[in-house]
Amino acid sequence: MPVTTPTDAVSLGLIALATAVSDERRARRFLNLTGIGTEELRARAADPAILAALIRFLEAFEPDLVEVAGEIGVKPDELVAARRALEEAEQQ
Repeated sequence: MPVTTPTDAVSLGLIALATAVSDERRARRFLNLTGIGTEELRARAADPAILAALIRFLEAFEPDLVEVAGEIGVKPDELVAARRALEEAEQQ
């Protein structure tokens, strides 16, 4: 059965979050830079603000953005578009 990649911003953000934090080095950097703790991250994982922050974090270091996008089967531009959609959702 083929794997399908979600295209809605929240689902894509959640998959990117799970993939990004599966790498211990990357997870530590994200937590340190954002100041968010692991418990808060678990509690707010579906929050558009957290997901947008994660994608912005990936965008800040292109190799991470490309690696995570590749692992989840999307183009880096699709993650950037998801971040924009998440930010728009926050403002509404």
